[in-house]
This record gives sequence, C-alpha cells and structure tokens, in this order.
Amino acid sequence: MTDNPLDRLTLAERAALTSGESLWRTQAIERAGIPSITLSDGPHGVRRQPDDGDHLGVGHSTPATCFPPAVALGSSWDPELVRRVGEALGRESRAMDVQVLLGPGVNIKRSPLCGRNFEYFSEDPRLSGVLGAALVLGIQSQGVGAAVKHFAANNQETDRMRVSAEVDERTLREIYLPAFQHVVTVAKPWMVMSAYNRVNGVYASEHPWLLTEVLREEWGFRGVVVSDWGAVDDRVAALWAGLDLEMPTSGRASDASVVKAVEAGALDQELLDASAARVLALVARAQPGEGTFDAGAHHRLAREVAGQCAVLLKNDGVLPLGFQDSVAVVGELARTPRYQGAGSSHIVPTRLDDVLTEMRALAGRELEYAPGYRLGDAGRSPELEEEARAVAARPATTVVCLGLPPEDEGEGYDRTHLELPDNQRALLDVVAATGTRVVVVLSNGGVVRVADWEGAASAVLEGWLLGQAGGGAIADILYGEVNPSGRLAETIPLRLEDTASYLDFPGELGTVRYTEGVFVGYRYHDALDAPVSYPFGHGLSYTEFGYSDLDVHTRGSGEELVVRVSVRITNLGDRAGQEVAQVYVAAPGHDVRRPARELRAFRKVPLEPGASTTVRFYLAFRDFAYFHPVRRRWTIDPGTATIHVGASSRDLRVAATVAMEGTKQPLPAAITPDSPLADWLAAPGGLDVLQREMRPPAETGQSHSRFLTEPALRMAGSVPVRRLARFPGAYLDPERLDKLADEVNERAGW
Repeated sequence: MTDNPLDRLTLAERAALTSGESLWRTQAIERAGIPSITLSDGPHGVRRQPDDGDHLGVGHSTPATCFPPAVALGSSWDPELVRRVGEALGRESRAMDVQVLLGPGVNIKRSPLCGRNFEYFSEDPRLSGVLGAALVLGIQSQGVGAAVKHFAANNQETDRMRVSAEVDERTLREIYLPAFQHVVTVAKPWMVMSAYNRVNGVYASEHPWLLTEVLREEWGFRGVVVSDWGAVDDRVAALWAGLDLEMPTSGRASDASVVKAVEAGALDQELLDASAARVLALVARAQPGEGTFDAGAHHRLAREVAGQCAVLLKNDGVLPLGFQDSVAVVGELARTPRYQGAGSSHIVPTRLDDVLTEMRALAGRELEYAPGYRLGDAGRSPELEEEARAVAARPATTVVCLGLPPEDEGEGYDRTHLELPDNQRALLDVVAATGTRVVVVLSNGGVVRVADWEGAASAVLEGWLLGQAGGGAIADILYGEVNPSGRLAETIPLRLEDTASYLDFPGELGTVRYTEGVFVGYRYHDALDAPVSYPFGHGLSYTEFGYSDLDVHTRGSGEELVVRVSVRITNLGDRAGQEVAQVYVAAPGHDVRRPARELRAFRKVPLEPGASTTVRFYLAFRDFAYFHPVRRRWTIDPGTATIHVGASSRDLRVAATVAMEGTKQPLPAAITPDSPLADWLAAPGGLDVLQREMRPPAETGQSHSRFLTEPALRMAGSVPVRRLARFPGAYLDPERLDKLADEVNERAGW
C-alpha cells in the first residue's frame, strides 16, 4: 500500500480532481475515499447556496451576517479590526459547512468607475495588502481557507472575461501585484483565484509568468490556484501555466481534454499530478462544518466595525447632534438602506438596521421624516419634494440621506459617471433652501462627486456600504456615541475628467491600456499637485490630533536597509478618539519618474483626551525602491529620501530626510561599436580609451575630440559610436572600433 493517495488514482481521476463537481463543490473520488469540499462566495459574508444555486447573487442563500464590504473596511485603516471580521466570517463558514471562503478581493481601484470597487479596499497597494492579509489571517484562524482574488489586473467589469489589460512590468510590480504578494507571503492563503481578463494578451488563468514564475517561484505560494467561475478558456493551457482547479464543473468535457493531452504527450503528466496533489492537500486540511454562530454577537460586531469605517468629510460644528436637538430626517435611503453591492457577494442578512429607526431609538423620540425621492427612478416628484420641504423647514438640522441606487453599480458592469441621481440633487437644493442646517449622509459603493453640491451642507458623512448594521453605526456617529475615525482609502476627485485613467477606461476593441503607469489615485493627483475634493487618507474627528518629536534612525544598506521612524501623537481635544498616522516616502528616482510620495506604513492610534503616545514604524528596502524596467530588479537610486508623517497624503505634519546610498547594480551589457557614446563613457575604462583614441592633430592644440566635452555630450551621448566615427572632428578610426570595444569590455571585467 502507498501512503500517497495520488498513486491510487487513475489518469482520469487525477484530471477530475482539477475541476469542480458542481457549482460550489470540488470533485469527490469515492472509490479512493476522497471527499469533496465546499467553496462559497464572500468576502464580507458567507453566501451559502445549495449546489443548484448560482454564482451571480441572483438566487437565494442561507442568512448570514453581512459585514461592511471592503470599500468600508478599507476606510477603517485598522488591520486588527479587519482580522476580527475575518474570525467571525470563519466561524460562520464552519457553521455552514463551508471549507473555503472566496475572498478577499485586493484589486486596486484604478478608476472610480469600476462597478466592483465596493469589493476592493483601496487605490493603494500597501493599504490593500495589509488589510487583505488581516482578513485572511482571521478567516484561516478558524480552520477555514481563504481565496485572495482576482489575480491580476482585474480593474474593470466592462468586457471583463475577454479584455486584455496592457500594462508594463514596472506598473504591475509597483501597483497591481504588491497587495497580492503581501497577502501570499504574510497570511499564506489556502487559495489564490485567477482573474477573468487577459494580461498583456494572455488569459490570467493561463498565464505562466503570473501563476508560476511570480506566484510560486518568486513568492513561494504553496496553495491551490483556482479559476474565477467560468474563467478557463483552454484547460490544458491553464494546467501548463499553473492553474490547479477549474471552477465550476465543466461537465467532465475538459477533463477528457486533459486526459487526451497527457496521452498524446501534449501535457506533461507531472504538471497534472502536481495540480492534483495540491487539490488533495487542500481537501486534507479542510475541516467539516460544525457548531453554530451567535448572530446577535456578530450583528453587534458588524455595528462596531461599521462605526469605524464611515468617513466624516466635512463638519462646521453641526455634528455631533445632541439628543434633544431639533432634527428631521429626509431621504428614502434613511429607511431603505443600501448596505452592500450587487453580484456574487450579495448576502441575505440575519437582520437589517436602517438610519431612521436607529436615530429615533437613540434620540428616544419620534423624528419627522420624508422620503423625498424614489430609489431606482431619477425622475423628480413634486409631491415628495414638497413634503420634504415642509418637514425640513421646521427643525434646526435636517439629516439628508443620499447615495447610489443598486442599479448604478455592481458586478458585471461599470459606472459611466460619478454623479448622484438627479432627483437626489434636486432634493438637496429644496432642503437647503429652507435654511435648515444640512447633514448629508452618503451610501455608495464607489466614489461620488461632491464638489458641485457640498457647499449646501454643513456636514458630509461618507457612509459607503456599511453592511447590515450600518444604520445603527450612522446613528451612533451622528449623535456622538462613536467618534468617527474612518479615513479615505481613495481620492475623491473634483470631477471624473481629473482622474488618471479617464482617457483609457474601460478601453476599446478588447484592450485597455494602463497608460498612466504607476500614477494611480493619489500618486497621480499629488504628482500634479492638482486640487481634489478630498485627498487620500482624509477624515475628520470630533477631536484634533497633534504630531511632534519625529525621529528617524537608519541601519544597514541595500536590501538589508531598515529605517526606524518614531513620532509622538497627542489628542488635543476633550473627546477620546482615534487618529490614523500615515507614513509617506518621497524617494529619489534618476532613471524613471516616481510619485511625489507613496504610503509605506500606517497605524490607527486610540487616545484619551489630552493623552500622548509615541508610535514606531519600521521601513525596509522595498519602501524606498522602485522596479527598474530595464534591469528588471528593485532599485534604490542614490540621493535623499524624505519621510513624511501626517493625517493624509496632503496633510503632512512632520518630515525628515534620509541619505540613500543606492543599490549596487549588475554590470550593464557588454559594449559594442553600436553602443551609444554615453554607454562607452559609463563603462569602467571607457573614457580613458576614447580620450586616447579621439586625439586631434597636434596643430589644433586640443587634447581630445570636442565630442568628449560636456556641452557636446549632452547632444551626442545617444549617438552610436560607429556612427559617431563618421562625423568630422571625431578623430576615431572606424576600423579599430571592434578592438576598442574588446579593450573596454576587458577592463570592465566582462
């Protein structure tokens, strides 16, 4: 008897293991005692369906806690809080007999128009990676696997199953891959899910560079690579590339193609066996469902979490409200909450709170209310607007609940604009005209434009999509039971046309070109020093915080570099609160253009009134490096880096500089006669050789050709030396160039 279960399987059974048995289950091999396991959608709740369910969120699912989606969790900037959400998701998964939860999504918000942005954390890879890892660690602490997705460059829904994301390697390495790398190396997820789209012409599920070279060989991933549902175009090519598990079931048709390919020698059986073995290892570590979960406790957790995710964008002092203040509530979204996005992550909640009911509960009395508009219909209603005007005319303050209707954003389609519905904008004008102080509460899965209406509001609270307990969390913040501590995980631009990807989203003719390169989100806006409505990292509190005593200490160099940053933060107000201290690095770049500053570390710091604390951060080599597109390695250029600490990418309170030695680079390619003059001069000994050879006649009185003077080099540095030798005044023998190149290469050690 063998101890390796793979040895007991036929070729057909090994092929069957690498595709699903049904929509949600892996293939069982009963003869060999191999069970199937259940995979289920997340990422902010367990969408457990029967095997005849669907993967688009249309069909019914078992009630589960709907926690705040990633758009909200990203604004918490709190990995410990996110980990607690993951632990709860793991407990609910175990109770529902789910072995792998399909999440989190850590794709970057390249454009605010992406219809699935509500499932992603941020426009920044560091924030996305840290929070994604926290969610995975929480889920897997309960014996349930997580599947980080969608790998990679899945940044739009338009033509998502075919479009080719044309993106250079530097941009991939610096923007679109780091969040996945952090999750894989720190949290070690059981699964990585490949994306639907192509990357530079190759389907992500059939991409050997992504799935094997980068994911497995560079990052050391040892788990299962699973396809997004229906993402596999060519099953054999996918196995060659490193995809282990095709989901859902293909009706055994693609299994037969795999067997045929192996028998014909078109697919190496060792590759099939490696994938089947990884699926077997996944099944072996999976645990059967057991126990129950405390729905009440999880609802309370969902409310606590939501309260730390909402972002107070603006406040002239109207908030927090007093329990006895004269307040009315307007807006259909106050009683019909928008709390999650549409599509495969849609959760049937265990209960659902709304803002109106929860505000009345906290105030302990009735608050006047008018719906003001209809959801899903942008047309104005004179009757509803007149009712809202009458209600708003009486109190000192009116809370107006606005946001996007469900049909404006969701999986499978992108948005076309950033505007609120026309009837909601009109309602805001009607309410503001009464003279009441206006507090706007937003419910939206993606950024909405605020520049053209926020002047009518005394306060704006960005509530995102806050899950099933979001209504209570909003009430807690409005009445000061919770001090808002959310910070923007994405920039709110003045208008759509100001975004970096505006001219290249969502692409055309099956291709989308990432022409903005690494300048995504705040990296773009800050590089231009362009005005925005609210910058990345922004968020107000009911107290204020001060920064002081910045200290920076450096040790090591090159890849061993460590920079310790410490800063003192003080709560200057009379309320307890939480500040998000953000560390940005502006590092030198000689060969490439680099962002003005990049987020490299952050910490959410709770402080009592008047209290201070010293926070320490540790930065490493990669925090100062960029990916050199020619050398294809991480590089630090010599010079001075500036470390900023502050409250947003535009609110930088303290700064210090650090000298960068630069990375020792490998020798460039050997010199040839066709190498440009600048390369000859950069090579060790190259200048000596050329000064010796390029000697004018004695009567000129010159020691060497004028082409070697500084002014001439600016113009002639890019000229190949073979061509330069033909120029009058070069004094260089074309017949000797091969020997001269050999001499330079020998001196350089090539």
